[in-house]
Amino acid sequence: MNQTIPFDQILLRVLATMAAGTLIGWERESHGRPAGLRTTILTCTASAVAMILSQMLFIESATAAGGGTWRPDPARLGAGILTGIGFLGAGTILRHDTLIRGVTTAASLWFATVIGLVFGSGEFALGGVSLIVAVLTLYFLPALEKHIQTDWYATLAVTMELDALDESALRRRIKALGLKVKATELSYDLAAKQKTICFELKMKRKAAFDLSTRLLAELRNCPGVTQAKWS
Repeated sequence: MNQTIPFDQILLRVLATMAAGTLIGWERESHGRPAGLRTTILTCTASAVAMILSQMLFIESATAAGGGTWRPDPARLGAGILTGIGFLGAGTILRHDTLIRGVTTAASLWFATVIGLVFGSGEFALGGVSLIVAVLTLYFLPALEKHIQTDWYATLAVTMELDALDESALRRRIKALGLKVKATELSYDLAAKQKTICFELKMKRKAAFDLSTRLLAELRNCPGVTQAKWS
């Protein structure tokens, strides 16, 4: 295969991509994420190499076709790379009970792949701007997120005797503490002479620990309540 892109251009594109992958991967590695420094560098650089190869094949095929009307699609290989990265990104998303982790890592891998395709195409200005966005998002945005009052959702399951508090009385106690009730589910166990009321609750993340502690302490003092579970 005749070289259609100068070697210095190839080297510059690959080195720029490695630098971008290092900056993104370093942040993920420092937080102990499943896809860290090596994974991000390899993913980012592989996408750049694929894009360089795609350009070389396009130029060579177009030259071989002469003045014909047939032109191959130089973006097809890049599109395949973006499709394949979805499987790698999905492997970084972990779920434990109601907690989901790894979404940012999956998005970082996908974004690093896009940056690799951009640098591999020789679009250094666009790649540089994209890298700045990634660095600002991963390194500096977490400090701002701490000041955002985000919502927190939890489930409260209260098991009590059949003649204990009813659902409306328990709901009033919950609301009095500042929690919002989104949904309620009631079930009976006649053999054990018990009933269980499940509440889907909404509150501010910063107040979640304090509210849960106060609510469980109050429920322990309610007559007829045998168990209260917060999740």
